[in-house]
Amino acid sequence: MSQMMDKSTENPSNDTVSTKSNGSIKSDEKTSTDGGINVGMMGKFRRSLRLPTRKNPPSPGDKESKLSPESDEPAKKLDSAASPQPPSPSLSPGSASTSPKSNQEKEDDESDVSSHKSRPLTPSNTDPSMPKFENTLNRLRESFRWRRKKEVDTLPSEDLKEEKGLGDGSSATCLENEEKKEDEESDVSSLKSKPATPSKTDPSMPRFDNTFNRLRESIRWRRKKEVDTLPSEDLKEEKDPNNRSQKRKFYFKQKRDEDKPPSMDEKVTPTFEEYLERQAFCEATQELIDREKHLFWETAEAEANKEAVEKLAADHKALEEHVWQILQQSFSLSSEEASASALKSAVKAINLEEEQDQLWKQNSQTPPAWRPSEWKKHHDKVLHELVNGRMDNPSSPTGDQVNQSTIQATIQSMGKQLKDDLQQVVEKVNNCYPPEMDICNFYARQYHQTVKARLRKIVGSVGSVDDCSFLLQWVKESYPEILEKPELASNINTEALGNLLPDELLKPLEEQYLSKQQSDLMIFIDRVLDEAKKEWDQGKEPTRDDGCYASPVAYDVIQFIYGIVTSAHKIVDGHKAQKITSNLTDFMQRYQKFHEDVIKQNKPHSKAFIKANLSCVEKFRDFLVEHNLFPEDVRENCLQVLTEMKQSAHTYLLTPVHKILKPHYQKVGTSDWLKKNTFEKLLNSTEDQLQELQGSTQSCHQELIGQLQQEMTVEYVRRLLKGEVKLKDKDRQLKAYETVKENAERLHELFARMGSKQDWLKEILTKIAEVLKLQDIPAIQMQIVSVGSAYPDLSEKHVSALLKLKTNLSKADRKIVKTTLSDTLKESRADPGIRKFFSKIKSISVKTYRVNAREKPSDAT
Repeated sequence: MSQMMDKSTENPSNDTVSTKSNGSIKSDEKTSTDGGINVGMMGKFRRSLRLPTRKNPPSPGDKESKLSPESDEPAKKLDSAASPQPPSPSLSPGSASTSPKSNQEKEDDESDVSSHKSRPLTPSNTDPSMPKFENTLNRLRESFRWRRKKEVDTLPSEDLKEEKGLGDGSSATCLENEEKKEDEESDVSSLKSKPATPSKTDPSMPRFDNTFNRLRESIRWRRKKEVDTLPSEDLKEEKDPNNRSQKRKFYFKQKRDEDKPPSMDEKVTPTFEEYLERQAFCEATQELIDREKHLFWETAEAEANKEAVEKLAADHKALEEHVWQILQQSFSLSSEEASASALKSAVKAINLEEEQDQLWKQNSQTPPAWRPSEWKKHHDKVLHELVNGRMDNPSSPTGDQVNQSTIQATIQSMGKQLKDDLQQVVEKVNNCYPPEMDICNFYARQYHQTVKARLRKIVGSVGSVDDCSFLLQWVKESYPEILEKPELASNINTEALGNLLPDELLKPLEEQYLSKQQSDLMIFIDRVLDEAKKEWDQGKEPTRDDGCYASPVAYDVIQFIYGIVTSAHKIVDGHKAQKITSNLTDFMQRYQKFHEDVIKQNKPHSKAFIKANLSCVEKFRDFLVEHNLFPEDVRENCLQVLTEMKQSAHTYLLTPVHKILKPHYQKVGTSDWLKKNTFEKLLNSTEDQLQELQGSTQSCHQELIGQLQQEMTVEYVRRLLKGEVKLKDKDRQLKAYETVKENAERLHELFARMGSKQDWLKEILTKIAEVLKLQDIPAIQMQIVSVGSAYPDLSEKHVSALLKLKTNLSKADRKIVKTTLSDTLKESRADPGIRKFFSKIKSISVKTYRVNAREKPSDAT
């Protein structure tokens, strides 16, 4: 601001204006410096600065808009402060301000002043009739100087009196506002964009409206010069206020129309080259199509205007090259909107060209040389070549390729490139295509066919079994997993793609793969068995797990079988994968042989190994039954081997028990048997031996002691039916009944306490005791029929031996009972699920229990 004021002082010639005829303005701009200054006017002026700018500033056509050169001096403005303010010509009845029409014109003028203030114009300095713009700025500066001097010279007493009307505490606020105003006044351009509104009630203040009107007059003059108005006409119009008002209205109306943004129809259409530069391929294509229609359809000027046709052909070729270039960058879309927008516009251009091709097919006129363009067909070709190029040069996989062959590394790199590209197609490229083009499935088919062709070449060079396994695993497992990812599966129809390799190529690969897996499985499980034999030979006792002997044989073998066969299920058909376990029977037989050797050698740690083997036998049996991983014949053979192993283990562990209990068995069925203490000794010895049988898992231990309970019950009945005791009368028969029933209860209680679940053995002894108690033949018949119905292996020999204990029965009575049993057994059908008991009685003899026995005694003949 200070620089501008200094400049005004150095160049006083610039402050002169040719408006001396308006002498009244001089008196308006003079103020008095004596003590009679009106301080209230200054307060009102301050308040006017706090109010918003007036909506209706004075009309630029008023006489006050022209200032005399005498107003340039601040001292004269202060001397004229006491003189009364003459009435403004703009408020006279005949002025434009009083008429509604003039008010409307004034509002139109004021609405457009801001646009002129914000748009600097460069006036001509050579035109003598132009009002100097520098004079206007100097006038504006003088008004600010006057206002600042006016505030300094204000009396403190009156100043305080005046400010009392502004409210309490407003004096400090006023000083702060004045400092802010001084900062704002340092920039003249801010005042041009936001003019202050002076108070109309202060007669001594230079009219700020006059300065602003001068600014508007200079802008109006300059605008008239731009529209080439003659200077003489400008002067004439300015002398005529009425004509000036009408011209001013026309001028501002014209300026408003020019300042309005152009409508859609008035906007300048970009050229074809500009469309290409902006990558607006759709708009560029539409322009070429419009030119093509004009030349070939509407005016038929194609033959006459060869230059236009050649230009159109060249533009069409250039556009085509740009479109294909964008398509080749489909996988290079950046995160910015520009790249995706270019691809989207290119796709629209292709569709427009395809529509134009169809229209030409329906037209009888001769098409141009580039029709049909077949851009859709070429689009597919470009993308096909793009896919081939990316699969020929795939990115390196993230995994380590040191331990991979060339074939494995190639397949893995190809799979990674396929996965990444399809992911990008779904996430980015798909958004640039319309749904009807189904671009995701198009890309999926392209990649599928490309991978399929490359795998055909790889199959011919597969030599090692590892490469064969890797190839099959990728084709049958890894490739489907890529397509089944949720983000891909929702956009790609995987079922329509088909198989990567035909059956004629897959079959030899599968056979090679299965043979390799079968060989590997046998190697692995044989190593497990060899390790167990090694520990046995070294005399190591099996480890204990929760107090039970455990062997890793079953666990390790099961893990190998399950892992290899289930993995093969994903690569080949489930029935074919069972071929891997076809040699499992051989392994079980070798395991059985090792088991028998442990029993035969009968070393101190043999029992521990056999108890551990019982747990393995149980795990193998459950695994064979629950999983469909074996051919049926292999399953049956293995289960048979396991059954034999369990029986031999039970015999080996229970034979020493029976040997110790033999003296007590001999008391059963004798005269001493009827004494209580005889069977009590048998129970005590049995309980001691049951403690020695512990060491296997809970389920195996239950089976073992259950087997012992069954064998002891069979031996008890066998000794009883031997007939050493004679029950001559009813009393002895009743005594025998009570003894057998009590023995059955005590024996069941003992084994139940040790964990046996063979409750049915107690029922057999109870039924036999009932036969000894009964005296009537019909009652005996009914009881024998009940026993025979529950246990169909009951024979007439067993019934005859039981009835012989009752010496009071005749031979004829015994025959009647046996006949009844025979008729019952003929009518009933044997249930294969019913347990057998009596068929084991005659064959059991104490002498059959040998320490090194390998099998159970054979059934009775």
